This record gives sequence, C-alpha cells and structure tokens, in this order.
Amino acid sequence: MFLPTRLLLLLSLLAGVGEARPRPVPDRLVVLTFDDAALTHATYVAPLLRKYGFGATFFVCEFREPPFADKSKYLSWAQIRQLHRWGFEVGSHTLTHRHVNKLTESELTAELDSLEGRCRAHHIPRPVTFAYPGYDTSPRALPVLRAQGYRLARTGGDRPYDPATDDPLLVPSYTTLATNRSQILEALAEAKNGRIVVLTIHGVPDLAHDWVTTPPALFEEYLKCLHDNHYRVVALRDVARYLPARPTATTAP
Repeated sequence: MFLPTRLLLLLSLLAGVGEARPRPVPDRLVVLTFDDAALTHATYVAPLLRKYGFGATFFVCEFREPPFADKSKYLSWAQIRQLHRWGFEVGSHTLTHRHVNKLTESELTAELDSLEGRCRAHHIPRPVTFAYPGYDTSPRALPVLRAQGYRLARTGGDRPYDPATDDPLLVPSYTTLATNRSQILEALAEAKNGRIVVLTIHGVPDLAHDWVTTPPALFEEYLKCLHDNHYRVVALRDVARYLPARPTATTAP
C-alpha cells in the first residue's frame, strides 16, 4: 500500500521529535567549576557569583588530609546544601579524593556511591557531573561513570572543550592559580567557534591546599572580565544541551 506524500512527511517529522539535537555552542560560553569543598566557596565565592548572576559547579568530596572535619578549611554539608538551594550545581569529586587511575572499577563505584549517598542524605540531587581528582584519568573509569549516569566529567589539559570532537567524560579545563593570570585571560578569548572554556578553581583563597589557591582580588578580576565582556557563565551540567546525540548501540552480526 502506498501512502500519500504528505502523510509520509508527517510520519517522518513525528519520528524525529524525540531525537536529541544539540544546540549550537554560542561564543563566549564559559563554565566555572570549583573543587574540593573549600570553605571559601560558601563564604566568599558563592555570594559573588550570585551578585553577577553566574552559574557554577561545585565538585565536593571529603578530604582525608587535612581532615574534612576541620571546618575552618572545608564546607559543612549544610553549606553544600545551601549552594544547591542557591541554584548552583553540586557535582562529584569522589568521596575521599582518590585518583581514579589507582582504583579498581568496584572501588570507583564505591567512591561514587558513597558521595551520592551523602547528597541523598542532605536532600541534594544525585550528581550528573564528575571531576577527576588530580586530573588523573583511566580508561576503566569511563564505563563506570556511564553506568552511574554521569553525563560530563572534567579533567585538566589547559585547552578549550569542543563538544563536537571531545569525549564528554574527558572535558579539558584550565586551572586558575596565583601565578597564571595571563594564561587565564588568554584562555577566555578561546571561547568561540564551537569551543567552550572550562575553568577549574580551588579555594579563593584555599586554606587547605595553598599551592592551588586563587587570590580573591584575582578572582574578582576574572568575574568582572566575564561580566563586562558579556560572557555566558554556566555550570557544567548546562553543557549537556550542546552534546551530540549518543550513538545508538548496535548488535554485532
């Protein structure tokens, strides 16, 4: 039986309704990510982000050294929950900041499950983004992250992220330090032509790990630069809208 041309066109359009079609990446798109549950994320960083209307992801964990119990250096879970209530994303950095290249698949799963359990206990949504502790990656980590439902995972690399060519579970980023102002300002200019600039920021300042600190005055300079130059500043979860559709699994002949 032959169907009329108009009916065939309608059926074709309906079949494509559910297809995931990524949005084009706008120029001047920047992702801010903050690692390690540093105390200053709640006391200093978040109020400034709210002032500018910027989004961000806070990748939390419970460090063993210095101990997470030291609340002069780290966030409490009540403060982490407040970050969520303010509209920021809370992502996973494993529970204890263990490097994934030193973990078995079952150990990584346990770390993810434990951090997710903390979130659940404090009424924080289950994380959908992940940050590799120490930027160390491992091929065996990717299927674990996918199985756990993670959409994006951030590492280092000091280059922009291109959703069209880069694996979303290996998102590169630039690390802000006290000594690399020129590098970061130059990096921001790379947010164009389909590329997204992701920044990794630790404490502002970092009271637990001073070698990755970002001075407050420098951080404020970055935020002013982003604001004055009309950048769109988002959380890592927001990048999902720009991801190509995942290939459909096929059965081997």
